[in-house]
Amino acid sequence: MGGEVHQAPDATLESLLKALGAESGAVASGNHALEAYVGTRCHLPETGERPWGVALQLYQLRSARNWGIGDFGDLAQLAGTLGAAGADFIGLNPLHALFLANPAHCSPFSPSNRRFLNPLYIAVDRVPGFAPDMADPARVAALQQAPLVDYPGVAALKLEVLQRLWQVAGSPDAAPGVLAQGGDDLQRHALFEAISARMVAQGHGAGWRDWPADWQDATGETVARFVLDHPAEARFHRWLQGLAHEQLDQARAACDQAGMSIGLYLDFAVGEAADGSGAWGNPMVVPGIRIGAPPDYFNETGQDWGLAPLSPVAMAADRARPFADLMAQATRQAGALRIDHAMGLWQLFLIPGDAGPAQGTYARYPLADMLQGLAEASRANRTIVIGEDLGNVPPGFREVMDQVGILSYRILLFERTEDGFIPPADYPRDALACLSTHDLPTFQGWWRGDDITLRHGHGLIGDAAAEEQSDSRQVERAQLLADLTKADLWTGEIPDTDRAPEDLVAAVHAWLATAPSRLFVVRLEDITSETVPVNIPSTTDQHPNWQSKLGATVEQIPTLPLFGKIAEKLRTARPREG
Repeated sequence: MGGEVHQAPDATLESLLKALGAESGAVASGNHALEAYVGTRCHLPETGERPWGVALQLYQLRSARNWGIGDFGDLAQLAGTLGAAGADFIGLNPLHALFLANPAHCSPFSPSNRRFLNPLYIAVDRVPGFAPDMADPARVAALQQAPLVDYPGVAALKLEVLQRLWQVAGSPDAAPGVLAQGGDDLQRHALFEAISARMVAQGHGAGWRDWPADWQDATGETVARFVLDHPAEARFHRWLQGLAHEQLDQARAACDQAGMSIGLYLDFAVGEAADGSGAWGNPMVVPGIRIGAPPDYFNETGQDWGLAPLSPVAMAADRARPFADLMAQATRQAGALRIDHAMGLWQLFLIPGDAGPAQGTYARYPLADMLQGLAEASRANRTIVIGEDLGNVPPGFREVMDQVGILSYRILLFERTEDGFIPPADYPRDALACLSTHDLPTFQGWWRGDDITLRHGHGLIGDAAAEEQSDSRQVERAQLLADLTKADLWTGEIPDTDRAPEDLVAAVHAWLATAPSRLFVVRLEDITSETVPVNIPSTTDQHPNWQSKLGATVEQIPTLPLFGKIAEKLRTARPREG
């Protein structure tokens, strides 16, 4: 933390070596310096345009027709609104498959399987054969009116109606294209979901580690017998994946029709839950090890993300082919793809056994092979790649990103020196610029200092750190206003209210949008003036992470004055060619 070098405990090293199958006391040798990768290059448009887009959490969307959770139908509708305003892409939270049998497990960054989609995003009323009398209007209304996304309620209603639609349609399988693309992985995921539902009904957990021992073996006799005895149950879950992919394709088509040059900007999580379908029967997954982050300025205790890593040893032996396959699938429907914690291409912070984040250490991955697989997928599908290069970035890593055409992630709240904010004019060309992300406060929350109060209240920082950060925030606010005044975007007066005026919010976006960076994105939460954070890292039940809804509906967004102000300034700063 703070630039200090820490030596991992011997017990940590021994545990990791054992889990990875290495000999006790083994020490990696060789030159680990990051080098140039000649010939490895991701897709980047050749035009001089600097497109802008809007980032959102899909589940947050409220509308007159959805069932209490944003869905692919809302996404298609919003594409028309944003495209007409001049946006060229829509950034989304990870859409990965979670646990249908445990819908309360709702973090999109802790998926069961990154290869497949979350069926809760299916717009059930858009499925062929749907009739209004299939869903109880009172249940739909209650889900719509709930202040937070009621994941268990949404899942119960949607799966109930989807089962009826599937049976009415003759219990079909997924479309041949989806079956071919998914292959054995799709069958294993569908089988996992079918068994998971049965296990939960019998009082077990949704994750395979909570199942009876004979069910934990994905290739064992018990599971094989279930496949023979209950073929329809897995077929239903394959059908759900087919629906989800079809509706996501329809949303992508809506982006094209709205004139968006990039379309969907998808997000790829750094790992998968250790008890999910991606880890079930997967020999590439390291048992008993979790991915996390060391202690830092924002979290003095570090972070344990609870995600299972792919074995760096096995990845090196297989020339990172499993990762290349993941990237080929992830880029197929994406005009742009954000790689969460991009440093995972080079190293991951691993935590063994019962140890905490302070006892973790880094393990290296076969960077050259990882980059090659990513670049091949990017070029094949003409997908722009953005790397979330935040946190502990290894020296030289950003230079490698630049060499291979992975855009850097530049966030206003982090782009600072001792003298204040780095001028947007000094941002790099090959980057995406934005004010903040899902793990950071909204602009209104930052302005009010809510993030500091929340971190302190949840015990993530101590009294001294909270006081220091509060004092620093006052300075940061004054510096930001001075920068905006210098740019002729503000009058120089300090607002005397807790909330930043809409003109100030628009001015900040106008200022940052002048950066030469290829892409710029504005959070939908800032357009709708939200104050509640989407996620507070290292909290679970203490804060309603991944559950908050927007204060405005999809239908209301185009009428919001702040939406009009921000869109006008972004069209001026980043006009479309032609």
